[in-house]
Amino acid sequence: MNDLLSWFTGQKWTPQDFQKECWTAYSEGKNGMLHAPTGSGKTYALWGGILQETLKNKQTPKGLQALWITPLRALAVEIQQATQRMTTDLCPGLKVDLRTSDSTQNERTRQKRSPSFGLITTPESLHVLISNKEHQRYFENLQVVVVDEWHELLGSKRGVQIELALAYLRSFLPNLRIWGISATLGNKTLARQILLGNTKKYTTITAEIQKEIKVISIVPKNMERFPWRGHLGIRLLPQVLKLIQKNKTTLVFTNTRAQCEIWFHKLLEANPNLAGSIAMHHGSIDKKIRLWVEEALRKEELKVVVCTSSLDLGVDFSPVEICIQIGSPKGVGRFIQRAGRSGHRPNTPSTIYFLPTHAMELIEAVALQEGIKQQKIEDRIPYLNTYDVLLQFLMTLAIGSGFYPDTLFPIVKKTFCYQTLDQEKWQWLLNFLIKGSQSLEHYDEYKKVSVLANGLLQVTHKGIAMRHRLSMGTIVSDADLKVRYQKGGYLGTIEEWFVSKLKPGDVFTFSGRNLELIRLQHMEVVVKKSKAKKAKVPAWMGGRMSFSAHLSDLLKSTLQNPAHENSPEFKALAPVFTQQQKESIVPKPHEFLIERFHTKEGYHTVFYPFEGYAIHEAMANLMAYRISLLIPISFTMSYNDYGFELLSDQAFDSNPFMDNDLFTIQYVLEDLEKSINLSEMARRRFRDIAVISGLVFQGFPNKPIKTKHLQSGSQLFYDVFKDYEPDNLLY
Repeated sequence: MNDLLSWFTGQKWTPQDFQKECWTAYSEGKNGMLHAPTGSGKTYALWGGILQETLKNKQTPKGLQALWITPLRALAVEIQQATQRMTTDLCPGLKVDLRTSDSTQNERTRQKRSPSFGLITTPESLHVLISNKEHQRYFENLQVVVVDEWHELLGSKRGVQIELALAYLRSFLPNLRIWGISATLGNKTLARQILLGNTKKYTTITAEIQKEIKVISIVPKNMERFPWRGHLGIRLLPQVLKLIQKNKTTLVFTNTRAQCEIWFHKLLEANPNLAGSIAMHHGSIDKKIRLWVEEALRKEELKVVVCTSSLDLGVDFSPVEICIQIGSPKGVGRFIQRAGRSGHRPNTPSTIYFLPTHAMELIEAVALQEGIKQQKIEDRIPYLNTYDVLLQFLMTLAIGSGFYPDTLFPIVKKTFCYQTLDQEKWQWLLNFLIKGSQSLEHYDEYKKVSVLANGLLQVTHKGIAMRHRLSMGTIVSDADLKVRYQKGGYLGTIEEWFVSKLKPGDVFTFSGRNLELIRLQHMEVVVKKSKAKKAKVPAWMGGRMSFSAHLSDLLKSTLQNPAHENSPEFKALAPVFTQQQKESIVPKPHEFLIERFHTKEGYHTVFYPFEGYAIHEAMANLMAYRISLLIPISFTMSYNDYGFELLSDQAFDSNPFMDNDLFTIQYVLEDLEKSINLSEMARRRFRDIAVISGLVFQGFPNKPIKTKHLQSGSQLFYDVFKDYEPDNLLY
């Protein structure tokens, strides 16, 4: 430990207690979970332990020793730089490599031929490595896998990818150590169990650091003119500009890429002097621009960056003094995560301003402050039996060295996700790959895996293997089209469905510029700069988030708690409450508000459960279905985080609600299944399953299959399974 202490002294740092605990635990050969707030030095806590063991062995290590998995490419770059810096100082000659989807083919080939001491990568790139026939030799010297930002991966299909990869690596590396790093997480014990499996030699280390978070609401000066609905908050632009001027560096967080583009334009429009010191960062912007923005932030060359979740996670931008959250963050954990981008140094408070985009979000501001005080961080609900991910993993092994079903089955069973998998379902999955499912067995294209004479399951067709490599991963989005200038210069990617609505001459905003569409050719959007002041703003299909259950509970309790009446937010809301009481009522605890009224559009019935977008989407379908069983009627449904609306062209009596107990939980699962199947919801969401499981192919690079064709293809499978194979595990 002396080498590490000396290194910290040389940096003029003092190691935290949790960092020393990690170094000790690692030297004892333990697996573990580290919980520590953002900006507290988690990376050095784990990497220090890895280097300490290397120094102790006094021999130059051969091959890949340490694998570090992170969910974000931006974060991967930051970690690679931090770990390489520490490695260069303590173990000169050892190298830490980076492998993501941005890595060039030359870099990947070099890494394969001559593995470095450490590798920073993503879940998808790890599975690509496992698909190589020589992967066991590549990993033979591996000592440890560190999964960073585990709270971000847990509760997603990417987390299931990690579970499968770790279980598989441990099958031929029995002494492999697993460590997880998490910042904001509710269910810590479950998170550890899912990551570490049944290992007995483990420890959980929690940093006893209470990171101070200052939450300040940007309260409108004229509440009577502040909107009751909306999602941009542009009316508060002058107050945002004042905050930007007062602070050295500011991050402005938006929830969607469209919001990000609009706020960037509005800030620059309102204050042209920001030109050169303002930038934008989101996942569709070209990699070179993103990396430039990140580097400029570190060098204190930018005053403000408007960004999305692409800068959410542990990237260390020490110059950032404040963050501004535009609109609801949809969860306490995400809000804390974003707040942590400011004051990203030990013992430095984080400051975040909450900008409401409409009146109701001021209540949410108080709820978020209460959630931080009570540390009501959301649990991440893990996936169980996601057969689409398992089918993809089996194909990943099959295109490489292949697998023996009897050997692989107990390995898969060791994961949390597939702990209840039985032989009957296992055989179904194998048959799906070998023969196609019951309804597809007459089509050769679904017979992907061959059974060799020795019982090995392997893909022998090069075309099938190539198509699978191009489809690996669990993030399904619309086809991305490259945006480039007519005279050359690449700007980033935009989703096909948005471009399909444009015609040549239309002006749209992208990458902070107004661009005129010239033509669409070879899956490229050819544009030129436009001086037009009005432009369409791209929307991305992935931008829809829902309230967390914790935030929903906090919102309801905050609304009904008299202790908050003297807060600045509630004082500002007084005119709103007065108007609501005049027009309707403010619901008390254990009251459920339903409003009914008639306009020229029809007959409106509005429900206010305050349970979040996702719950309300299901509830709207359920209510519409149950009412339609009583009277012949059709509805148009709308929903947001606060409630849902049923709109009909005919009046209906309120008695059915009371007389037939339409809110009963009896038969709720059966009715939900019927109501969702009657809507497009299930069909729409089956597309992701179809893509991940390999039922439909998204296309080759620069020649993606059109989204509408993907959608129609997946819907066809859905209908076939529904009508002819209802026991299909993917249905």
